[in-house]
Amino acid sequence: MKEKNITIDDLAMMVKRGFDGVDKQLVKINQRFDRVDLRFDRVEKKMEGIVYRFELQKLEDRVKELEDLLAMPTKR
Repeated sequence: MKEKNITIDDLAMMVKRGFDGVDKQLVKINQRFDRVDLRFDRVEKKMEGIVYRFELQKLEDRVKELEDLLAMPTKR
């Protein structure tokens, strides 16, 4: 197989062809990330005011300690 000499111009054109269309792909990727960000924002808003289980358990434990300290019967 005969080797072809590649010039700097040939190499430049190959690199250019490799990058053609990348800008359009980046726009699509950015649009998808924007949609993901919007979804996360909606999830965060829905979770506002939610009490996590470990927080509720800690609060229950503290109330139990106070009830025991005051010798109040619990309704459990």
